[in-house]
Amino acid sequence: MANHKSAKKRIRHTAAVTTVNNDRRSRARTFVKKIEIAIAGGDKAGAAAALQEAQPEMMRGVSKGVFHKNTIARKISRLSASIKAMA
Repeated sequence: MANHKSAKKRIRHTAAVTTVNNDRRSRARTFVKKIEIAIAGGDKAGAAAALQEAQPEMMRGVSKGVFHKNTIARKISRLSASIKAMA
């Protein structure tokens, strides 16, 4: 356990930031799941609309340091390719 005042504050701060990051990560995953469900259901228009909603949230996670930029770029690329490949 921490003994210094600054270390105790750091523990409190880290716990608060972790909560926010987990919420942000969960929210992004939920958006991705909506896209994947639309793709699996064959709803191209719905999947495209869901991707348009998800992109800003995913990129916000990148700017806040929750995700790596290449990871999100890869995910967005693969999702959009999946949507484009739908008949």
